[in-house]
Amino acid sequence: MARTRIPPVVAGVAAAVAVALAAACWVVFPPEIAGRALAARPVVDLPLPWPAEGQASAEVQNLGSLGGHGEQRPVPIASVTKVMTAYVVLKDHPLGPDEAGPEITVDEQAEAESTSAEESSVPVRAGRRLGERDLLALMLVPSGNNVARLLARWDAGSQDAFVAKMNREAAALGMAGTTYTGASGVEDSTTSTAADQLRLAREAMKNPVIRAIAATPALRVDGVPGAVVNTNTLLGRDGVIGLKTGSSTAAGGALMWAARTRGGALILGVVLHQSPGGTPAAGLRAALENSEKLIAAIQRELPAAAG
Repeated sequence: MARTRIPPVVAGVAAAVAVALAAACWVVFPPEIAGRALAARPVVDLPLPWPAEGQASAEVQNLGSLGGHGEQRPVPIASVTKVMTAYVVLKDHPLGPDEAGPEITVDEQAEAESTSAEESSVPVRAGRRLGERDLLALMLVPSGNNVARLLARWDAGSQDAFVAKMNREAAALGMAGTTYTGASGVEDSTTSTAADQLRLAREAMKNPVIRAIAATPALRVDGVPGAVVNTNTLLGRDGVIGLKTGSSTAAGGALMWAARTRGGALILGVVLHQSPGGTPAAGLRAALENSEKLIAAIQRELPAAAG
């Protein structure tokens, strides 16, 4: 049987298309070696001061990946977990930009946990009714673990049932290296990668309620004594508008961040596993300092690269 000859020009075009598709797949779906995902190759290649340890990943919305650094293996992420908690709660109980949402009764467990010296918590009183938005703020701004678990019980009946929802959402977002085992992140068994958390940051910033709360430096909530202050001390510097800190001995310091360039572009990034094994405070300091350097460099270098 005679073989059909493919003209050289057609063959060349087909090869070029195949190469382009392969390159696109590399960026969107990084390859893996021995089960460990590699950081995505940058679409925009900038000289960035990536952290010397741990892992990081960043992107510019509508422009592409800025690449990543470090081995993208699952590590504890501490309170960065609360971004997924907020994402799931708001998916199940959506709020308009100015809505307070349904009132939720603080239970005895949330009050008992509010005095813990072992974890981050917010002082709430059993029987007090607080709006959904206020509770989301008390979870995200001062990082109240007891409030995260209260919201999980309210949403799904139990924290275990809520965690199952968290993992389903992670799978739906393609976060293959992520495992949630609690709503607050206090468990070291909740692990993820910078690349996975960047996927979540992209989706979380589409929600106006999360965007507004994450950008709040401090707030007051009726029934909660004093002002509550955001643990993200980078807010308002270098265009930073969010998103969430995390710290523990095992996780070290972690930060999922969002910033606006002077031209209005949205930059997203995640830094994980900074100075693990030490005090949570030292780890958080390292995450904030290294993220600040990274954000400042992106702000400085991006206009030239984009132009």
